This record gives sequence, C-alpha cells and structure tokens, in this order.
Amino acid sequence: MKRKAAPTSQACSAQELEDALSVLDGRWKTLIIYHLFTAPVLRFSDLRRAVEGISQKMLIQQRRDLEADGVIFRKVYPVVPPKVEYGLTKDGLALRPALQALQDWAKSRTPPKA
Repeated sequence: MKRKAAPTSQACSAQELEDALSVLDGRWKTLIIYHLFTAPVLRFSDLRRAVEGISQKMLIQQRRDLEADGVIFRKVYPVVPPKVEYGLTKDGLALRPALQALQDWAKSRTPPKA
C-alpha cells in the first residue's frame, strides 16, 4: 500500500492559491471589485451601469458569491423604496495590491502574435 507524501509548504501554498483564485473565479467578479475600489459604496443600478455587458441575473449571482466569500458587504436601509448599497469589506480592500499587480502585468505584456 502506497503512502501519501506528507504535505509540503509548497503544496499548502498551492492549495491556498487555489482557494484564493476560486473567490475571484468568474468573468465579472474582478470587474465588480474594481468598480467598488473606485467608489466606496455603490447601489445595485450604479454597479450594473459600471460593469458594462453584465446581465442583471449574472450581477446578482456574482455579487452573492462575493458576499458569501466575505469580499463585499450589502447594506440595506429601512426606507421605502428600498435602498441597498454594496462596498468592499476589509478582505475585499486587501485585494487591491494583487489586482493592481495583475493590471500592471496586463499593461506590460506583449500581446501574442496572431
């Protein structure tokens, strides 16, 4: 019977990276986070206008995922008509350097030849 190798720190790091990337998995999540960096809080309609091309259904789904992962918060005001705002949590704000590095990488990258 073969034994599994003891997990190395590199294996743990790979798992941590996989877990982190799963939070950002999806076409729209990084764009939602990006637009919440530019404004401290946004209402749903403002967020939908900011993320061009996203459907209402997809925005709701992606927003719920980010909220469940603790990246964004949802604040409901007890008024009529209902007022709901979204913003970044402490964990969401901590993504700024990583997303900035990704954006810098994308700017400096030489596009592949067709």
